[in-house]
Amino acid sequence: MRISDLSRQAGVSIPTIKFYLRERLLPPGTATGRNQAAYGEVHLRRLELIKALTQIGQLELTTVRQLLAAIEDHQQPLPQLYELVDQAHPVPEPAPGSSTEHLPGARSDVDTLLDDLGWQVGKQAPARERLTAVIATLRRLGCDCRMEFFNDYAAAAETQAVKELDLLPADGVGADRAAAVVRSVLLAAAMAALRRMAQEHYVSSRFGLVADHTGPRSA
Repeated sequence: MRISDLSRQAGVSIPTIKFYLRERLLPPGTATGRNQAAYGEVHLRRLELIKALTQIGQLELTTVRQLLAAIEDHQQPLPQLYELVDQAHPVPEPAPGSSTEHLPGARSDVDTLLDDLGWQVGKQAPARERLTAVIATLRRLGCDCRMEFFNDYAAAAETQAVKELDLLPADGVGADRAAAVVRSVLLAAAMAALRRMAQEHYVSSRFGLVADHTGPRSA
């Protein structure tokens, strides 16, 4: 297909496609003449992948580039691929001048939580640091945040992680690496969306309030 056809089918502008080609986020097409090339399903799927990771996954293009390179590098084992996905969302840095007095206690409590769960998680894992930052910040703001609160969250996360990985071959050999990355990123967004909808439902049923969703929606 021509670049105009690719643009129409993918819903991505021609200038954006040309930018992706220059930045090697998109593989070159097959030359058909001077300054002309043909594109196929590989390019269409790659564009859909980029759109999913940037629009729904809210990832920056620099991060998407790294993930795409890791997807194509079949010498890189799946655990490292998932580690890159975890690193895609940076660990929040304390705001200048903010108190860090709650960080040591939060870090110790997260260590205990993971030990009790029996989860093997690296000491420097970004997700571990993010949870530590969340707990420390909640405590700094005076929010009730006992560690028992996170047991149900952990149980739900464990169920989701196992179901997700069960979609891969048992030994990981021949796994669709792009699908693995997309599921990891988008299912995290799905869990956040489900939590928000559950919250809206129970806010309405408990307090008799109905959310107003009549405002403008993004396309």
